[in-house]
Amino acid sequence: MREEEIEKIRGVVRDCVSKHLYSSAIFFADKVAALTNDPADIYMQAQALFLGRNHRRAFHLLNASKIVLRDLRFRYLAAKCLEELKEWDQCLLMLGDAKVDEDGNVYDAKDGNLIYFDKDGEDREINISSAICFLRGKAYGALQNRSQARQWYKAAIKADPLCYEALECLIESHMLTSEEESNLLSSLQFSPEDGWLSSFYSCLIKKYDKESTVEARFKKLENEISGSVSGSSMISTLVNNTDLLACKAEYYHQCCQYQKCFELTSGLLEKDPFHLKCTLVHLAAAMELGNSNELYLMACNLVKDYPSKALSWFAVGCYYYCIKKYAEARRYFSKATNIDGSFSPAWIGFGNSFAAQEEGDQAMSAYRTAARLFPGCHLPTLYIGMEYMRTHSYKLADQFFMQAKAICPSDPLVYNELGVVSYHMKEYGKAVRWFEKTLAHIPSVLTEIWEPTVVNLAHAFRKLRKYREAISYYERALTLSTKSLSTYSGLAYTYLLQGNFSAAISHYHKALWLKPDDQFCTEMLNVALMDECQNGLDSTVELC
Repeated sequence: MREEEIEKIRGVVRDCVSKHLYSSAIFFADKVAALTNDPADIYMQAQALFLGRNHRRAFHLLNASKIVLRDLRFRYLAAKCLEELKEWDQCLLMLGDAKVDEDGNVYDAKDGNLIYFDKDGEDREINISSAICFLRGKAYGALQNRSQARQWYKAAIKADPLCYEALECLIESHMLTSEEESNLLSSLQFSPEDGWLSSFYSCLIKKYDKESTVEARFKKLENEISGSVSGSSMISTLVNNTDLLACKAEYYHQCCQYQKCFELTSGLLEKDPFHLKCTLVHLAAAMELGNSNELYLMACNLVKDYPSKALSWFAVGCYYYCIKKYAEARRYFSKATNIDGSFSPAWIGFGNSFAAQEEGDQAMSAYRTAARLFPGCHLPTLYIGMEYMRTHSYKLADQFFMQAKAICPSDPLVYNELGVVSYHMKEYGKAVRWFEKTLAHIPSVLTEIWEPTVVNLAHAFRKLRKYREAISYYERALTLSTKSLSTYSGLAYTYLLQGNFSAAISHYHKALWLKPDDQFCTEMLNVALMDECQNGLDSTVELC
């Protein structure tokens, strides 16, 4: 057959692949490969078989080729076939021997020399070496070797910053601490035209910095030029990009601005109702706001559209958790973890559903599993500390809170819990320092959700007999919320200790207006009234 006729058949194969007519592509590719026995035609035939989901046949064809171990493209495609067949050990063997260190540097297994990946000659294609590193990471992850998986994912993104999947696995599976994420991003070598990508990656990682810092990142990225219209002056930006908006919603959730987060995700899901990352953040915000109706609707739609995804059953669990049916919530959180063991929200929800009913042992078991699976996520360790604090094991609680701080040193909630446990251990000076650090680490302006922290700081100052500072923080707490019994009673008690009986009586009345049957306020109001009548009693002695 003439070369022109063979080239025409190759064109037919390519056209069939582009139109997803894989049976036709396999038929014509088989003929070309038989006629030429050219490695490129064999590779094209194997690709057609792979795309047509004939993975076993594609692997046999590649493995039978003598060039499979000398050409990276052949080896990678053969390994991809083994990936689809879930034969992970064979997949790693096919990819060959190599070692990787904690920094993601790859070494030759035989001589131990560092391997350098060069992307310049591949135009804008993903580096094949990067793709191989990523596949190694995926194989090790499937074999539950998360340490090796983490190292190979780091090697993949370092070999080629365009390999977004590797970074996504590192972030979504919480394989890196906050500091490690920042260090990894700073080590990536972006080309000059990929400056926007560097900015976008910086928005993906944990966002516990100050509001001005994070907002500056978003603003910079929104103003990045993402393209122009064939020489015209029209310039498009990323300001309405759905992935960027999902990152911003995630940031609002981490800042505890749940209403703002919910409004943003609601608008985004109207535009793109199947954006799953945004869906997860939307569910979390709805949970915090107690919006059970929204959770019910989301759960129904997700189960209908994605019955085999962990996210769908996690949404069902969130609905039952929101309406306080914790046994049912556990059932669906457990189902989500069975579908995808690397889905961290389900593990945390599973633990929380036990903790909500004070079933501490089961909750701790779930949190420990999550801490082992997701070493870069500080929440399981934080919740373990909370469980120990609930059972008055303050020393153990403090140890776990310090571990959470080491993983994520920027989350204000960690410092708040350290302050609470120090307060319970009667280390009031230490508690003041932790509560002050909490307020310093809050990324945005103080909102009502942080009112308990301000009150706790006031309590700690009162215990140290620093009444002026205590009153200042009680009054600051009242600017955040006027519905807190603890604030009014604490402020009243501080005034009583100062000997300001009329102010104490006034605030005890306000506290009792919120809860008329509160025993402590009732008793202390009587004490304040008696002291005011006598007006000579030494009220500087702390009464409780």
